[in-house]
Amino acid sequence: MNNNIKTILITGGAGFIGSNLCEHFLNKGFNVRVLDNFATGHRHNIAPFNNNHNFQLLEGDIRNLKNCHQAVEGVDYVLHQAALGSVPRSINDPITTNDVNVSGFLNMLVASRDAKVKRFVYAASSSTYGDSESLPKVEDVIGKPLSPYAITKYVNELYADIFSKTYGLETIGLRYFNVFGRKQDPTGAYAAVIPKFVIQLMKHESPVINGTGDYSRDFTYIDNVIQMNELAMTTSNQKALNTVYNTAVGDRTNLNELLNYLKEFLAEYDANIGNVEIIHGPNRAGDIPHSLASINKAKILLGYKPTHKIREGLREAVSWYWSNLK
Repeated sequence: MNNNIKTILITGGAGFIGSNLCEHFLNKGFNVRVLDNFATGHRHNIAPFNNNHNFQLLEGDIRNLKNCHQAVEGVDYVLHQAALGSVPRSINDPITTNDVNVSGFLNMLVASRDAKVKRFVYAASSSTYGDSESLPKVEDVIGKPLSPYAITKYVNELYADIFSKTYGLETIGLRYFNVFGRKQDPTGAYAAVIPKFVIQLMKHESPVINGTGDYSRDFTYIDNVIQMNELAMTTSNQKALNTVYNTAVGDRTNLNELLNYLKEFLAEYDANIGNVEIIHGPNRAGDIPHSLASINKAKILLGYKPTHKIREGLREAVSWYWSNLK
């Protein structure tokens, strides 16, 4: 690695969001180091970077404090993406979710503190809003968590706040709202809804919507998330530090609308997809009915300007899936 340029550690760098961050910051000339245990990430996501002299992979686990200390050595910034996502996964296996998302998170904070890392930016979650019914979601108004996963992500925020106040570690949490885009895995029991729907439609299989399809989400394209990570990492505004931000678009789309968009864009490649029937199933445990973010705080303190709304993001995502998975 080039020692004269800034080094970023991306935990979970072989995952969907992590690998997109790797690509972005390597293209910007940073040294990028990845710590990943490949529990949910994929080697093919980072394979294109293996020949880049500014890229380094450490295979390890955030639940191992020694691995965390090795990973942060000589690092300027940490972008902590490693976690076990998925509400249903956490309901099925709360212990492993807690081990990774809480104990692993604490290990990374301790290692970052010990290494005197300049700033620790971490993936928080919109699930922290829990049973709060207020819309749009504003950062300082939250409810009670509705799943073990949501508890773990809220605990992350509490720990980050304590490390900022007690040890002077600069932290910023990004509450991701339903992120989607290139490299998001369509396979597996806990696949996110957009890639799962896309792959089903491409096979002319009927997607199953949980409930009536009226539940809505602030679907957020990956490029907006990359922008927020970069702003959080590089901001010189002291008022912007040691807090959390909604990372979203500030728009909501229900599942029926989402599927109509997907059918519209995929039908440009295969007209028969427009005729695929949609099936409705039962609602899913732990799901909140509606989610919509206020992004005013990020706009004011970080200068955030989302580049993709739902239609632009879906069109790009569909193009990527068609090119890479057909």
